[in-house]
Amino acid sequence: MSKEVWFIRHGESVSNANLPTTHPAESALTAKGHREAEYVAQAFTRKPDLIVVSPYIRAQQTAVPTINRFNPVPVAEWPVFEFSYLHPEKYNGTTGDERWPDAQAYWHRMNPLENEGGEGESFAEMLARVQEMEAKLQGAPEPFMAIFSHGLFLRAFLWMSLTGFREATRRSMERYLFFSRGIPLPNGAIMKMRIEADGRISFSPFDTAHIPESLGLVDE
Repeated sequence: MSKEVWFIRHGESVSNANLPTTHPAESALTAKGHREAEYVAQAFTRKPDLIVVSPYIRAQQTAVPTINRFNPVPVAEWPVFEFSYLHPEKYNGTTGDERWPDAQAYWHRMNPLENEGGEGESFAEMLARVQEMEAKLQGAPEPFMAIFSHGLFLRAFLWMSLTGFREATRRSMERYLFFSRGIPLPNGAIMKMRIEADGRISFSPFDTAHIPESLGLVDE
């Protein structure tokens, strides 16, 4: 039996709006992000059999209107959170612009095993989470699932699916960086995937047609 999965990037967060944050997991939605979440809920033409959420607050908040629309609906939390490669303390009281030099330095070092500052997530660990999600998807019995996740993580899943790269090496890390910077993924975007009974997969483009142009789109 084939199955369909909708991957949804969270709505605009405080970090996306370049406002000071406290922790990578605690960047909440802005007012605009909450509106985007409402439009995501309206994009569904049928009830999901399972809604999956990241443990990060911005993804959970984005899922709330969809959960409320189809209540009761099964909800599960999977480790589909964002690739947070910087030390969490670097988020405390800083904006994205202020963290940018540290982010550039991290990618310049191109060490797939580095846990920045001892507590950031390594590229290798992030890829392992992507593969864990792949296994969960293959084993899930639900024919229609919605997964509320994050930009870098979803780009990694798409990159891995399209290129076949599985190992965390300096070369694969470089390839992922180039890929991720070339794939627009605005807040509230939806990517639809089909998994056929024989394991073949197909993807739609990231879609934002459900979000009015007047809201504007944020890719980072």
